[in-house]
Amino acid sequence: MKTRKRWYRIVSTLNAPSVRIGIALSAFFSALTLGILAVERARNPSLVSVADALWYTLVTITTIGYGDITPVTGAGRLFAVAIMSSGVVVFGAVSGKLASVFFDRQQKRERGLIKLKKKREHLIVCGWKPDMDSLLAGILRANPETIPSDIVLVNGASQERMYPILSSSALRGINYVNGDFIEEETLERANVKGASNVMVLADCSRDYSEMEMDSRTVLAVITIKKMNRTSYVAAEILDGKFRKHLENERCDEIILSKQYEKKVLISASGGTGTSHVLERLFGDSESEGLAIVDIPDHAIGKSFGELSRIFDGLGEGILVGLLENTGNFYLRKQEALSEAQKNPDISGIVSNLKKVKELKSNRTVLAPPKDYAVKKYSKAILVCPTADRDGENA
Repeated sequence: MKTRKRWYRIVSTLNAPSVRIGIALSAFFSALTLGILAVERARNPSLVSVADALWYTLVTITTIGYGDITPVTGAGRLFAVAIMSSGVVVFGAVSGKLASVFFDRQQKRERGLIKLKKKREHLIVCGWKPDMDSLLAGILRANPETIPSDIVLVNGASQERMYPILSSSALRGINYVNGDFIEEETLERANVKGASNVMVLADCSRDYSEMEMDSRTVLAVITIKKMNRTSYVAAEILDGKFRKHLENERCDEIILSKQYEKKVLISASGGTGTSHVLERLFGDSESEGLAIVDIPDHAIGKSFGELSRIFDGLGEGILVGLLENTGNFYLRKQEALSEAQKNPDISGIVSNLKKVKELKSNRTVLAPPKDYAVKKYSKAILVCPTADRDGENA
């Protein structure tokens, strides 16, 4: 059976048009090479071996013509004319075919018809927003190690809407897959199985209602988590009622953008100045305002008070809290489950399993007691100095 399959693959390969054309051209030029050798060998001291004939054929086909070997017989010159004419035709056809392939690939890239089978550890952004170009520029600023080619956009927006993004010099190299991001086939073309991070936006590419946007977000997260459990998924929803559905699907990060906007507006109505505080917290650069940073390995297991003193010594900012169970929550839970089952006491195992069930992704702990233990897979929440408009630190 294996031998039959092997022969079937060989025969299929040989029957491919490109292979058959290649074999025919090789046979044709081999015949010309042997022909010019046969008529020139006896009278041309520069053309006496197969190597000489092959060298002459190659430089003539490519129209380089060094002139170190020239035919001296009439029949040899006829062969030379045939070789030169064939070279011009073949290389013209090859050049045209290559240009056509590159043009076709560029067209497919612009229309979002490419398949990213070899893409790995990339960020997939599902959906489209009116300020998409500035959003992507912000992502690149916030992640200096990320380059445009590491990002794959997946949406069904029109070419008119995508053109400013794909033609932007700052976003040159960004990948685009056109299609509905709730469909497995579309996500497969974006190679979601190889993605490290996926962001699902409240999609504005069509005239969807808010409920349709959130429903599509939930469906997308369900599909993505089904195809790649280890990818970190962040999703934007407009209505908090859909949050529970995303939590059930182990969505790693949930952004309630409209709810945040509403809270700021409500706060502003009372003249509290909350919007100014938030503006400073988010800052104008990555080195100021609110920051989530890694905790040194030697600080894991120490108290919050000790960690606070460590960051005071570094001068990076004021420690205000911890973000626990960071990274991919599926992996965090699998590890916690494995640790829970190591307890020799059955009642202890049951107790540990309950704790595993209660684990929450990116659990935020603000201003904990000084003796609060810093857990593994935690990050520090810092408030870094922000600059005034005149350049001085606030």
